[in-house]
Amino acid sequence: MSAAQIFAVVIFVAMFVMIVLDKIERHFVTLGSGVLTLTVVFGICMRDGKAIWNTLALEGFVKKDFWYQVTESESKGINWATILFIAGMMVMVEGMAKAGFFRWLCMKIAYMVKCKTIPIFITFMVMSAVLSMFIDSITVILFLAAVTVELASLLKFNPVPMILAEIFCANLGGSATMCGDPPNIIVGTSLGYSFFDFLTNTGVAAGISLVVSIIFFYIVFRKELVTAGGEPVDMSKLPKPSEAITNKKDFVISSIIFGCAVVLLITHAMTHLTVATIGIFIAAVTLITAGKDALGLLKKVDYKTLLFFIGLFVVVGGLEETGILEMIADFIEKISGGNVMMMIAIILWVSAIASAFVDNIPFAATMVPVIQSLSETAGVSLNTLAWALSIGTDIGGSATPIGASANVVGTSVAAKNGHPIGWGKYCRKLAPATVIVLAISTVYIFVRYL
Repeated sequence: MSAAQIFAVVIFVAMFVMIVLDKIERHFVTLGSGVLTLTVVFGICMRDGKAIWNTLALEGFVKKDFWYQVTESESKGINWATILFIAGMMVMVEGMAKAGFFRWLCMKIAYMVKCKTIPIFITFMVMSAVLSMFIDSITVILFLAAVTVELASLLKFNPVPMILAEIFCANLGGSATMCGDPPNIIVGTSLGYSFFDFLTNTGVAAGISLVVSIIFFYIVFRKELVTAGGEPVDMSKLPKPSEAITNKKDFVISSIIFGCAVVLLITHAMTHLTVATIGIFIAAVTLITAGKDALGLLKKVDYKTLLFFIGLFVVVGGLEETGILEMIADFIEKISGGNVMMMIAIILWVSAIASAFVDNIPFAATMVPVIQSLSETAGVSLNTLAWALSIGTDIGGSATPIGASANVVGTSVAAKNGHPIGWGKYCRKLAPATVIVLAISTVYIFVRYL
């Protein structure tokens, strides 16, 4: 390994360890690690200004593809489209919260299930998975985590178990369709697969896994979901859903904006509007309709999470530019040999492990040509390898708090509302669930395609 590669790996590992130790705020950790990557790896070791420019990715703002994209392309360095999209959704969510939308939804659901925590828990898991099939999981978690915190404060239960289950189910649901998760978009557009190709292949595995996941999380979390005092909630003392609406006009407007966001995200493959365009549009409309309250909405945006993402993208850019991700891909190709089952297992499990720590978007993009090569040289069905890659990258990200964007956003919403979720708590609950789903998916692929 070259000096640049060694330093890129050391910086990434050090960043990861510091995030796990949780002694310094994580956005400071990733930003500091990002600065080290730019100066030490690119500046001192590589002396490559182009690598710095590629990682900062600022030229993307003036390119047509950044705002209107006919064909999906992998991102390099800082994924500004993701940053803008998350920021836009945060603004929208704050606007909806101010209008009372989330509190209204909380009470509506509470009344429908008679304020029983377990039915709410199961309903939210299913809702998270189904919504994530059509809407970006980041939006789903922003929406559901905010609802969960509000509901927990009203019904007096711990929201952490519910948020963890929602995060996992959002990533699981995202694996079911082509528009559900970014790696699927890359795999689908690169190899010519449709929405229904994914739905009838990875979607079946996701459906089976969802049933098992609901049972698993019920067993793991049922004791933690007991309401304070363990007594049934007196529904007569709770406000009516209609009382949660602070301003009917704002409520209607925020609901329409949310509906527009859903439609734009579902149809963006047809309209070719990128997530950056959608995020900016939704934020702009929210702020314009908010009028004098616009500044207040901007102040409530979780800028620490956005800075965390920026630093993380820079560090991952160091792994990209120095060829570390390509080395991982080559490793998979070499050790698989001619054993088809071994090849599929390696692609699925290594992709999952890598995606637990590295952004799964560049990893998926790196692996697409690898599976194409494996299909040609080993005579294995490209479809089978593609489904293994998609499931591995989508599900593997659930294992750690930084493995997928939904994880970071969900844990941030919880922390912002006084319910921090440490690495220990997160991994103890979600890592076993991830392993179970990956095992189910491996058996599913072996039985169906071999």
